[in-house]
Amino acid sequence: MHLLGLFKRKAKEERLLDIVDKYNDDMQTNRAEVVEMMRVAVWCLQSDFSRRPSMSVVVKVLEGSVEVENNLDYSFTTPVVPRAIAVADHQVNAIGAATALLASTLSGQGKESRLQQANYR
Repeated sequence: MHLLGLFKRKAKEERLLDIVDKYNDDMQTNRAEVVEMMRVAVWCLQSDFSRRPSMSVVVKVLEGSVEVENNLDYSFTTPVVPRAIAVADHQVNAIGAATALLASTLSGQGKESRLQQANYR
């Protein structure tokens, strides 16, 4: 059985505690918080992106001022829908097409820093 399948089944049965590590004292001491973090993760992984919380909402959940949504979808797969993209005046199928993200893109560095990094490669 796959972990996601087990997770989905335990969530539907409302038995997420069954998959908390029984040999880890911290996990056992904080079982309610562990289950809550699992639910936060599920909320962030909703197949319908419009149902995912913003990071500010996630922070509020972690602070305890907002509750995790109750009606969560535990099926983490989304059908791949082909979409056409234009590349140099040609259309290509975008299934499986991906562009690697540079560390500079993720960290928000400016164009000058990215050019400097490119010169070192």
